[in-house]
Amino acid sequence: MSCAIKIICNNKKAYHNYFISDTYESGIQLLGSEVKSIRAGGISINDAFVSLKNGEVYLKNAYIKPYEKTSAFAPKELRNRKLLLHHYEIDKLAKQVIVKGYSLVPLKVYLKDGLVKVEIGLAKGKKLYDKREVLKQKTLKLQLDRELKNC
Repeated sequence: MSCAIKIICNNKKAYHNYFISDTYESGIQLLGSEVKSIRAGGISINDAFVSLKNGEVYLKNAYIKPYEKTSAFAPKELRNRKLLLHHYEIDKLAKQVIVKGYSLVPLKVYLKDGLVKVEIGLAKGKKLYDKREVLKQKTLKLQLDRELKNC
């Protein structure tokens, strides 16, 4: 049994601004033409975030472009969309967010066996000096790789 995965959208800014400690795969509750728009690549999660409210998880501020070929009904582009997780996962996330001060960030949107999935990450914010340190390590690694390639 193969799992065909096609990545639609990545949130590169999340890895720059946060330390990602754990990831979760969730479904997303969409309306009619939103699925077709996502399949065509009309989604952006760069400014999106995940929030917990009344024991449910929501993806907020995610932009889904309206599908051009739709009829009269077109949902709002920036509406809140419910993420579909198991109750034990929601409880675990709620404990981490409330007690330990973690944030929930959408990392990527992809198609898995024809279904739209969202990968969310349990994230801790980076300080400016952390970002500089990571950039410094990347630069040193790149220089080392270049030196080894030239030898």
